[in-house]
Amino acid sequence: MVTKKATATKGFASRFNFFGNIIAELRKVTWPTRQEAIRLTIMVLVVCAVAGVFLALADYGFAELVKRFFFPPD
Repeated sequence: MVTKKATATKGFASRFNFFGNIIAELRKVTWPTRQEAIRLTIMVLVVCAVAGVFLALADYGFAELVKRFFFPPD
């Protein structure tokens, strides 16, 4: 039978081991250089802007279609 103290120690050790594994995995990561990070950030911002413009134009177009279909001019 496992005692409470052994269970508590195992829980603490497993948490410590978990965070140790996280740090070990983060050391394996190939981090981008500053230039790569800046370039990729700009790329993401441009793609978001293009997608935003496309969605705004599509929204405007569909709104006009619905307005003309359901509310024709007199």
